[in-house]
Amino acid sequence: MNDLQTLRRHLKQARLALSPAERRQSQRRVLERLLTLPEFRRARRVAGYIGNRGEIDPFPLLEVAVELGKRVYLPHLHPFLPGRLWFYRWQPGDRLLCNRFGIPEPRPRRDHRLPASQLDVAVVPLLGFDADCHRLGMGGGYYDRTFAFLRHAPRRRRPLLIGLAHDLQRVDDIEQRPWDIPLDAVITPHHTYRRRTAHD
Repeated sequence: MNDLQTLRRHLKQARLALSPAERRQSQRRVLERLLTLPEFRRARRVAGYIGNRGEIDPFPLLEVAVELGKRVYLPHLHPFLPGRLWFYRWQPGDRLLCNRFGIPEPRPRRDHRLPASQLDVAVVPLLGFDADCHRLGMGGGYYDRTFAFLRHAPRRRRPLLIGLAHDLQRVDDIEQRPWDIPLDAVITPHHTYRRRTAHD
């Protein structure tokens, strides 16, 4: 655990050390690559997030996704099950409210909620990753718990999980724990990494 804490601290510092211009350039390139990804182009129901603390922020692309006819969803802290997320539909102009972590999230409306299992693509934040798309998050486990069903779901029913990152967030190897859910792909400004077993 101490090693993970040290790695998280190092990655946070490295990400925040990027200049505003470097962050903008990285984000532009990553979103351009995501927009051309065939699985993203085909997806009808897409979940994103609102970036903070130096994360690659997919929010600017979500408006484009709506214009392309996709239904877009944002995460909302689950009100009953600790450490899990719900997804609510979002459209440009919708009001967002800050949760207890200060992160904007959609106003909960039952008719706009979609189970995570019905998403085609989920774009997720990350702190670090390796070449086989193992993900290191902030440590809360929200995405691992929310998408835990993927360990047992048939491949054809799985939402594709895509991480967005700066190139410097790649590490040599992330040790997988039993509850970790790997990503199917990670997009950086210069590479698109694919999990080797993602299409087996």
